Amino acid sequence: MSLSQETLEAHLNDPAVLCCRRPAGTVLSAADFEDPAIFPDLVDSNLMTLKEGGLTIQQALGATLINDGEALTQLTPDLLDGVKDIPSASDDDESDDSADTSASSDDGGPDSCSCCGTAGEIPTPVAQASAGGYVHLHLDKAEGLDLVFPAGGAVSGSCPAAPMTASPAASVPPAEDDTPADRVLRTLVKKDYPVTKVVIGSETSYADGVLTVDGSLVEAAKKADPLVKDVEMTVINPADRHVYSNTIMDVIPVAAKAEGKLGEGVTNVLSGAVFVLTGMDEAGVQVHEFGSCEGYMDEKIRYGRPGCPDDNDIMIRVDVKIEKGTGMERRGPFAAHSACDVIVHACREAIKNLDGVKPIGEETFKDVRRAGRPRVVLVKEIMGQGAMHDNLLVPTEPCGVKGGQKNVDLGNVPVVLSPNEVLDGGIHALACIGPATKEITRHFFREPLVEALQTDEELDLTGVVFIGSPQVNDEKTFVSERLGALVEAMEVDGAIVTTEGFGNNHIDFSENIAAIGSRGVPVVGVTFAAYQGQLVVGNKYMDAMIELNKDPEGFENEILADNTTTPDDAARAILMLKTKMAGIPIEPPEHKWDEAVIEANKRLVK
Repeated sequence: MSLSQETLEAHLNDPAVLCCRRPAGTVLSAADFEDPAIFPDLVDSNLMTLKEGGLTIQQALGATLINDGEALTQLTPDLLDGVKDIPSASDDDESDDSADTSASSDDGGPDSCSCCGTAGEIPTPVAQASAGGYVHLHLDKAEGLDLVFPAGGAVSGSCPAAPMTASPAASVPPAEDDTPADRVLRTLVKKDYPVTKVVIGSETSYADGVLTVDGSLVEAAKKADPLVKDVEMTVINPADRHVYSNTIMDVIPVAAKAEGKLGEGVTNVLSGAVFVLTGMDEAGVQVHEFGSCEGYMDEKIRYGRPGCPDDNDIMIRVDVKIEKGTGMERRGPFAAHSACDVIVHACREAIKNLDGVKPIGEETFKDVRRAGRPRVVLVKEIMGQGAMHDNLLVPTEPCGVKGGQKNVDLGNVPVVLSPNEVLDGGIHALACIGPATKEITRHFFREPLVEALQTDEELDLTGVVFIGSPQVNDEKTFVSERLGALVEAMEVDGAIVTTEGFGNNHIDFSENIAAIGSRGVPVVGVTFAAYQGQLVVGNKYMDAMIELNKDPEGFENEILADNTTTPDDAARAILMLKTKMAGIPIEPPEHKWDEAVIEANKRLVK
């Protein structure tokens, strides 16, 4: 594959290799060189060997072939006439001394996705910053260009404090009196009430830290859908988790609107107890798709992940048996979720009015327009590939089923939620993808990227876009283009795109990033890839990637939510985006996934 002129500029110092057979007398141009990005794969496949003494593309450019050259021939001085004499970087002392934004090879490395160069490193710029002031970055190599951008108060010369905005006015600090005030669009308060004990009794109530669940709700749950054949409910205390269970379909917090609608007002939340939905069909087939996590519950859950039960949570397990053969159809899993929601909803009704009961804590979330700060959008790709892949958007109650719209039925087109709507249970997850990469309902209720972006005072989070991943290729292209048009209309300065799972949906992931990047918007990708899920697609806009893998071998290890986004991952993604928006180069990835690269970038963030 020959190089474009644009790609050529990025690879001038890479080895010069012919892309195709060329006759003697050919004057070498961009179209004659193989793309260095694929060299590691060619070498690994024994299709090409790179030896010492070869020319760089910069040295070979414009030279003439003395004899006919075959494809994948490494160019050396004896093969060409008119080779340029280009000094090596080690001889150029001036470039080493004057580059204020050079990367530290000891501290940083890319989040490698073992794909096609689709990852990056956060470099360490050398700049002076003051809390609440501005960074003044001077580049002699850029002929005296002076860049001034907000520093905030969180950085001390270790990373770019905040990116430049697209507006020319951003290069000059505004007068203090002229700075527009931040505007709060809506406020959400989550009030936490403790659960120290859960019992199954004759009514559903909450008092003095005890949640009582009416045992007769099991019979009502069986009637939620004709596909439901049986329902069992069990209370599992933290000390009793070594109990066998069917595959875990979802983890659902108990939360109810006390005031206002979803995304604003007051939501009462029970802390210390969660519902866990498990399921199989009448034939004994686990309700799952790519991988399942049936087994002992102390071994098959990564406790403490945003989507999982916490270490000391009491689990109320609702095990649902559905009609034989419906586990791989959308209607089967939906029936199981509907049955579970009958029981959860009764608990919501019991905590709607807790006047006079003192919460143990309150969290306040604000949707804010931060004037003058870079506008960013978070794009979350969710499952929508026929079969059992579904999610419910904006149900009536937090994390509920009723009133929610299925993204598959909406055509998987992008839908915008406010950050508060997401954190108030605006997504009920029905997807049955591999357990380790599954973003379940509780994950969205505590979504680390939404929380981190919403509270980052250097950024203006415009919204959270949810987009499905269709089955048919034409539909994939359609929804990706609609995403690009939406992001363009939002006039954002940067975007983060995430996806759960891997494989087929990485096609959508790649197209979504391209739809945004091709419109001139800096974009960062966040996904599980590692060894098992390494990307098989890519494009030039996938140059800044965050790897979510936590498994030592890089696999979907069938431990619930093990390879999902954590606060540490969110911090790396946001800093990567700020780096890219600031125009600081991000170094290319290692050829193979390497956990050490992620650890190095974690140190940079800290």
